[in-house]
Amino acid sequence: MDPKLQRRVQRYGWDRAASRYEPLWREQLAPAQAELLAAAALAPGARVLDVACGTGLVTFQAAGAVGPTGRVCGTDLSAQMIEAARRNAQVRGLPNVEFLRMDAESLALPDASVDVALCALGLMYLPNPELALREMRRVLCRDGRAVIAVWGERSRCAWSALFPIVDSEVSSEVCPLFFRLGQSDALARLISAANLDIVEQRRIESTLNYVDAEEACDAVFVGGPVALAWSRFDDAARERVCARYLEAIEPWRDGRGYRLPGEFVIVSAAAARGHLR
Repeated sequence: MDPKLQRRVQRYGWDRAASRYEPLWREQLAPAQAELLAAAALAPGARVLDVACGTGLVTFQAAGAVGPTGRVCGTDLSAQMIEAARRNAQVRGLPNVEFLRMDAESLALPDASVDVALCALGLMYLPNPELALREMRRVLCRDGRAVIAVWGERSRCAWSALFPIVDSEVSSEVCPLFFRLGQSDALARLISAANLDIVEQRRIESTLNYVDAEEACDAVFVGGPVALAWSRFDDAARERVCARYLEAIEPWRDGRGYRLPGEFVIVSAAAARGHLR
């Protein structure tokens, strides 16, 4: 897919998903987010960047860890995600958090301006994730750290059947190469190429729990990565893709609900000595 088209699909797709994202994904993503934050080991007073922050699920936890003397900036390509995050920040009364709409591949931030860069399950959506990693490296201070999480192997993520089902209904792939960074040490190698020294790589297994078929479908179609395609489907197409998806995840049905296996890869790295070239 053309990079400009992919960015447009992601931007407007997540705009569509913004209002349903948190209730449908908060609990499902919590294990990966907790592991990412544990690896980050944020200290009071730290300056933190949360790339592809969505509605701020990780950003707000980071703000609590760095305390009032620290600072956290969340960035996302989706204007609706950023607006939702800003509303949440106002409700929480957090003065040490800001949210900016920004392309992860071209961060409008000064060099060496943050201590820790985080990216929780956003790198897979970018046309050029290597550019985003180089940008994260650029804004890290001399002793800065980066912690990145992506979805793992396709075969270990039961909901992955979603993509070929939707792709069969549209003219182009909605999330090309989504799982490639979860293969073997692909993420670690990409991070190393951005002049970051790998500290640790972990794979964690998790279970995505849904109370019924409607919630399982809403999570992936309405509040997830194919929301833009879903918004353009007519009733017949929606019925068709839901039926096919439920058939694909039938092996993990538990009564009326579903317990889908998932896998995450989390890599922590340190800013390599010297200047990025």
